Amino acid sequence: DAWFIKTTALKDRMVELNKTINWKPKSTGEGRFGNWLENMVDWNLSRSRYWGTPLPIWKTEDGDEEICIGSIQELNDAIRKANEVLGGDVNKHYLHEGILDLHKPYVDDIILVSASGKPMKRIPDLIDVWFDSGAMPYAQHHFPFENKELFSKNYPADFIAEGVDQTRGWFYTLHAIGSLIKESVIEELEKAGLPTNEVDGRAYKTVVSNGLVLDKNGVKMSKRLGNIVNPFETIEKYGADATRWYLITNASPWDNLKFDLAGIQEVQRKFFGTLYNTYQFFALYSNVDGFAFKEEYIPLEQRPEIDRWILSSLNTLIAKVTASMEDYEPTNAGRLIEEFVDEHLSNWYVRLCRRRFWKGEYEADKIAAYQTLYECLDTLVKLIAPIAPFFSEAIFQNLNEVTQKDNEKSIHHTLFPKSNASCIDKDLEDRMNLAQDTCSLVLSLRKKVNIKVRQPLQKVMVPVLNSSMKTQLEAVAELIKSEVNVKELLFITEKENVIKKKAKANFKTLGAKLGAQMKEAAQLIANFSQEQIAEIEDKGEIEIEINQTTFNIQITDLEIVAEDIPGWSVASKGKLTVALDIIISEDLKKEGDAREFVNRIQTIRKESGFELTDRIKVVVKDNQTMVSSINEYKNYICGEILADNITWVPEVKGTTIEVNESLLEVLVTKN
Repeated sequence: DAWFIKTTALKDRMVELNKTINWKPKSTGEGRFGNWLENMVDWNLSRSRYWGTPLPIWKTEDGDEEICIGSIQELNDAIRKANEVLGGDVNKHYLHEGILDLHKPYVDDIILVSASGKPMKRIPDLIDVWFDSGAMPYAQHHFPFENKELFSKNYPADFIAEGVDQTRGWFYTLHAIGSLIKESVIEELEKAGLPTNEVDGRAYKTVVSNGLVLDKNGVKMSKRLGNIVNPFETIEKYGADATRWYLITNASPWDNLKFDLAGIQEVQRKFFGTLYNTYQFFALYSNVDGFAFKEEYIPLEQRPEIDRWILSSLNTLIAKVTASMEDYEPTNAGRLIEEFVDEHLSNWYVRLCRRRFWKGEYEADKIAAYQTLYECLDTLVKLIAPIAPFFSEAIFQNLNEVTQKDNEKSIHHTLFPKSNASCIDKDLEDRMNLAQDTCSLVLSLRKKVNIKVRQPLQKVMVPVLNSSMKTQLEAVAELIKSEVNVKELLFITEKENVIKKKAKANFKTLGAKLGAQMKEAAQLIANFSQEQIAEIEDKGEIEIEINQTTFNIQITDLEIVAEDIPGWSVASKGKLTVALDIIISEDLKKEGDAREFVNRIQTIRKESGFELTDRIKVVVKDNQTMVSSINEYKNYICGEILADNITWVPEVKGTTIEVNESLLEVLVTKN
């Protein structure tokens, strides 16, 4: 014989409830688990085993009467009653303290009595162990016998996580039991005067279905194949935080992860290295100036635009990270933080603001820079704390030891950051993003034609698609010119036809849309006029007609390429196109020489161990090639390297440096 739970009686409830569960990924809930529910059969509960939870059913020998025991108290009461009715030695070992061990063989000693006075023995079967796992939400709190209030606060669970193979195991048994005993749970909570609005039959609101960790080639790890990665050795060598960050950000938890130690090394270098270098930069200069956040907080509107931008971006980041975390998307949250640290904080804000930290008096502008960077660092370590608990704690302790801004002794006692909507300026973020994209394109062109950033160039042309784009670019024009080292930023319209563009069909996206019409569409797109290209760049779409049928073409359905023009190099990204004047005049060359000279002297300062504030003397051996460039820009050079003068002499014993293919002998000493 076998015992079943008639799950099919509540199949419709289980199917409908499943639709309200937040499955990560959604496809598992709708597909694998949903299909399992649609095709469910009654749950075979009994097992012929020795170890496990006994089925609490007692039957008379003739099988006419049976009873299912629902609690230890009920069992102990029944033990005493059977002794009273049947007499003799029945249950004599369990009369004083009751039964202490509910497992075999002790539970099989128990004899109960039926309503008609007949002896009853327990059936020999055990309960399916998956019932134990599915009963976990109730068993962990010994509900409904105690801890009802604690249970009501934690049921249903906010989320559970296990391997995808649990769709027929734990995920199912939790769901089945929760659906089956919904009314009983509500009844017990109502008797205790507790709220029941959360009890709808679900045992969990969200389920994260974890993927597998494979080797770097996508093969399942096994001792036989020798491709196992020892986790303890990995953590010992690379640290827990780098390992955790790699696991979280490399692939979504429900996707299989190709585990590669090189990926952890990249995380160490690219993310933690960048963030730590940013912290070290802050610590270096704040210690020089004695910044401890004791000054009055400078209002946002009184800070430079670059500060307002990074704080706006920071609060946007907080909002996005919080939304991702609440949607059980930790991978997306981690990647957003990585992008902010690399593209916004380190390679833009700190780089553009470097002078504010090491130049000038300790006044409002410098204090604003310190307060802004401190706020970024303090917020970032709190954002990463759930994934990188040790690194974040170390930086938090270092920051808070000086400022004492947080009363908590550990970062893990602080609250997760909350986004301040009043700090967010979407237009400013869009404007700065446009500046970043413009600079990125110009710098890529410099790299393409092998012209260093230290070499000034005359101008950049940007075709503007509309007045809004022009206004945004004009607002950041000075920033762009400074960042890419050009003298002029010119705005032209597409109508001027200065820059020619070509369109190419994206066969991957268009093929699915057009099928047999693809070849003809590709020819039409290749023949687009400059006006048609401008239209799709501005509106994001355009219509074409093939054999009297109209098709809507999206900008993602084609690739737009800008053509170089004589003396210029051209590049595009989406709607943005830039053209860089790559002709270097004699005046531009001299300024480039001066900038290269500054770079070489700064390197000597650093290698010589000079302090940031040390003033220096610079003596240079006569050089006809460079004398004109350096003398013309002497004031600029001296200001940058903290020198009072640059002296030319016939002979000097010093360091040989190379400036734009010219060798110079220089001697740098403290003043």
